[in-house]
Amino acid sequence: MNGLRMVEQRIFRVLATVLAMAALLWLPRNSVLADEKNGELDIYFIDVEGGAATLLVTPAGESILIDSGYPDYGGRDLNRIVRVVKEVAGRSRIDKAIVSHWHLDHYGNHAALVSKVPVTAFYDRGIPEDLAEDKGFPERIALYRAATQNKSTALSPGDKLLLKNAESGQGAPQLTAEVITSSGKTIPNVGPANPFAREHVAKPEDTSDNARSLSLLFKLGDFAFLTCGDLTWNTEHRLMSPHNPIGQVDLFMVTHHGLDVSNNPVLVKAIEPVATVTCNGPTKGGMLPVLKTLETIPTLKAQFQLHRNIKLGDEVQPPPHRIANSSDTAECKGHYIKASVSPDGKQFRIQVEGKQPEMFETLLRR
Repeated sequence: MNGLRMVEQRIFRVLATVLAMAALLWLPRNSVLADEKNGELDIYFIDVEGGAATLLVTPAGESILIDSGYPDYGGRDLNRIVRVVKEVAGRSRIDKAIVSHWHLDHYGNHAALVSKVPVTAFYDRGIPEDLAEDKGFPERIALYRAATQNKSTALSPGDKLLLKNAESGQGAPQLTAEVITSSGKTIPNVGPANPFAREHVAKPEDTSDNARSLSLLFKLGDFAFLTCGDLTWNTEHRLMSPHNPIGQVDLFMVTHHGLDVSNNPVLVKAIEPVATVTCNGPTKGGMLPVLKTLETIPTLKAQFQLHRNIKLGDEVQPPPHRIANSSDTAECKGHYIKASVSPDGKQFRIQVEGKQPEMFETLLRR
């Protein structure tokens, strides 16, 4: 009898192992198991056709969505966001949903998201009474208020997001996120002198909500990632002159889809990125003056774009393996770009969906 029991136990263990392996085969790619166990910071730049939607999955498995693309279009942008959140990143909820500013290509799906993915908390720059450039703002903001149950948190320069950090007995660095600009205000202009401040040439004052964009600086050990929404030229100058309060960054989400009303060299050159990602569309953003500014940065190893700019020649744009989508909107597959940062913050890799990843070293801080 004892021998029979031992055989039965071995059979049971084998069956249990087979079932467990079969279950793993059905898990989505890049599922929750992978993201929560490897200690990496993952950043997904989701294609919303010239809007913005960026998902961060922290080393502790917390999910942060910044902006949400355009509404309508048959749910195109909403569905792309949900696919990346659920199927690619393996998230069952969004822990923090952030609005950089009140333009439709940035908060268009925040209200609709709650019907697809549970959202724990909402953050923004504060809700204005009105928005002159958007006649539909009262109706749209009413939907946002309903989705947030009037409990969104307004962020100000210098605020830091309260983030969960993975427990580690090996002294792994902690992830931080600081608000750099909000509602037209900036963090104090302190730090080393900015040698590029003299390159500023003022442009007409921007009175739109772009100039009030929320900017965030994420840091993990030696790694730094900067995203500034649609912050515009003169506000970038005020932030970065005469001193550089940000320092260097490793990954920069090119501001305002790569439009030249933003991306003042005073900021772009001073932060000395190693890699950039432009969240542009086939005919929106990724402009030649911005590409030329980026080319002058000695530290820059690679530029990535969500879209090939169909108005520009290929010779002035990043090579095809660094562009996620090459066709116009009608034929677009909505491929994303993913950056993954090592737990110690010393390396990061960037991968265009369906293509081979590229590895980069973080900057040695001065």
